Amino acid sequence: MSYEKVKQAESLTIGTKQTKKAIEQGRALEVVVADDADPQVIHPILTLCKDRGIYVIHVDSMKQLGKACGIDVGAATAAILK
Repeated sequence: MSYEKVKQAESLTIGTKQTKKAIEQGRALEVVVADDADPQVIHPILTLCKDRGIYVIHVDSMKQLGKACGIDVGAATAAILK
């Protein structure tokens, strides 16, 4: 279900740095986080989302998230943009 939402998103940013930038710029509508990612990598994103009231979707696998985003490598985070 959550992977489908990523696949259907019109505008998307992939990766922790790009997701962080999108959140800070106020462009992120929802953030998708892979639960098997390194906690040190995703914790700052989760904190930023909590502070800004951005809805977080949790998925199981970085590999599956990357695939849903259309890339051949895993992705720790992705942001669905406004």
